[in-house]
Amino acid sequence: MHLAPSAVKTLFKQQGWILRSGELLKAGLHPRSITALLEAGSIERLSRGLYRWSDAPAATDPDLVIVARKIPKGVVCLVSALALHGLTTQIPHAVHLALPRPARAPVLTYPPVEIHQVAPTIHAAGVETVDVSGTAVHVYSPEKTLADCFRFRNQIGMDVVLEALRAYRSRRGADFQQVLEFARLCRVENVMRPYLEATV
Repeated sequence: MHLAPSAVKTLFKQQGWILRSGELLKAGLHPRSITALLEAGSIERLSRGLYRWSDAPAATDPDLVIVARKIPKGVVCLVSALALHGLTTQIPHAVHLALPRPARAPVLTYPPVEIHQVAPTIHAAGVETVDVSGTAVHVYSPEKTLADCFRFRNQIGMDVVLEALRAYRSRRGADFQQVLEFARLCRVENVMRPYLEATV
């Protein structure tokens, strides 16, 4: 099947301007056509098997978009989730991503990804889906993220955790009971409770 350039552009637009090679092939594009689009400058390679329409609007967070398309089972967590929720001043050096054990951790050449493998019940709890430049990105809710941060406090630093807790406290609708429920699930309730009581 041959797709007209306008049809290919429409296909990219419908998927948030980013497509995997498998999606292009499934839509009827021949591998030679993908190569021709690259050579013509119509599309650009973001990473192996992942392409973006060249003159598409700039993504607000391209790293999250790439990771969401390449690792659809992953959930953005820890500092990356804090940044997405506006709960930290930290700029993540990598995309923090949770995967259920024993899922195989994929290898990406770009962007840098820090994989955290967790129990399936913990992985599935508190997941939200947000739109980032037309791509559905799975991320933990602010409440689940706070519990996760306490669980991984030795890795990300207690100063980051406490900054996030203070930022969350100032939000309208902050639900500390829900935070405590996630803390219980993540087995950090005893560690977290004194900080929550001091914050409320």
